[in-house]
Amino acid sequence: MEANLKEKTGKTLDEWKILLADKSFTKHGEYMAYLKGEHGVTHGFANFITLKFRETDAGSADADDLVSNQYKGKESLKPIYDYLVSEIKKLGNNIEVAPKKAAVSFRVKRQFALIQPTTKTRIDLGLKLNDIPHEGRLESSGPFGTMCSHRIKLSKIEEIDDELMAWVAQAYQQAQ
Repeated sequence: MEANLKEKTGKTLDEWKILLADKSFTKHGEYMAYLKGEHGVTHGFANFITLKFRETDAGSADADDLVSNQYKGKESLKPIYDYLVSEIKKLGNNIEVAPKKAAVSFRVKRQFALIQPTTKTRIDLGLKLNDIPHEGRLESSGPFGTMCSHRIKLSKIEEIDDELMAWVAQAYQQAQ
């Protein structure tokens, strides 16, 4: 988006940041409303500019710090996370791993998986699977809402088995 920003909005990201620096807004929506209402910026670009200005996008934070913060107080889950990430990355070299504040997203053309340390003893793996029933380990998405269609609860590395990886591979294939 940044490459097209000047062409689509008339200003570079730095120019937008200078313009927004004078504003006393405190909420994301206030910046968005200003950009859209006063400058005619489309919703997508207004969101992009606001995220970059407020440095609240995933790209503005160090990915390692985001993941480390997710596992503070949940250190026993980090080996499960590390192993699961290594297995997911084996599916293809086109996978984008995007740490956020509370979870790590995996995407190709769209998100297909999400890893979140939900409690001190459990990681939730969210998957976007089409036409697969919720049964057994494949529960409804729960706290993931529409971001994922299914959830698998993990509390030990041994639960990352061939069955689980087949579901992840299916979600990966469907996302392409």
